[in-house]
Amino acid sequence: MKIRAAALAALLLLTGCGGDDATDTGTGAGTATSAAVASVSGTVTVFAAASLTESFTQIGKDFEAANPEATVKFNFAGSSQLATQINEGAPADVFAAASAATMKTVTDADGADGTPVTFVKNQLVIAVPNGNPNGVKGLADLTKPGAKVALCAEQVPCGAAAKKALDTAGVKLTPVTLEQDVKAALSKVKLGEVDAALVYRTDVNAASSDVDGVEFPESAGAINDYPIAVLKESPNKAGAQAFVTFVQSEKAKAVLTAAGFQAP
Repeated sequence: MKIRAAALAALLLLTGCGGDDATDTGTGAGTATSAAVASVSGTVTVFAAASLTESFTQIGKDFEAANPEATVKFNFAGSSQLATQINEGAPADVFAAASAATMKTVTDADGADGTPVTFVKNQLVIAVPNGNPNGVKGLADLTKPGAKVALCAEQVPCGAAAKKALDTAGVKLTPVTLEQDVKAALSKVKLGEVDAALVYRTDVNAASSDVDGVEFPESAGAINDYPIAVLKESPNKAGAQAFVTFVQSEKAKAVLTAAGFQAP
């Protein structure tokens, strides 16, 4: 009986040790690995750039399927607007920005938990109505008399990229509207309110039934990095880290690549 009792005690001890390993909450690479394997729970609130709307919506569904006890809630808007909300104390777990400069406003305010990771890149195209009725071939065509163009405001990542591309091309144009996120700029083309807009390739792909995209060489020098980070004041750190890890998984990469994003 003593031998059996000792064996049972040893078995319980080994089981207990295994349980500790499975719920390790340490930091570093081990945490990311555990998050990718272990199911998480609760709400994960993700503030993400407007250009990520379609791909992140799908990734969120895939994440929930892999973690049935978790729910992902998104706040999609212009990156600069989201950064301001985060720095003013808006409750969120994850921030995915459309530029390193915008993410820096959050890290400078000590709002990120660790170093942000660049997970994709995005490139500008000229969005025009289906069929390109005005025959737009490049940036110079946007300066023709009567041409109505929408841009993002310069403080928005797509606006900063547009300014860089226009400066590189030596093209000066006066937009009829400056929008606070890329979806708003694209909507002006879809509604027929403008003849063209400088937006991301991914947004044109998502709206291909309404618009066409015209590639232009200067966009190669104005590609935006997209960083993602767990936020320091995250109410659900485990869920936040698991989502950031999931975004870097092969399954999520396939979604992002299909949308037109480039590898970092």
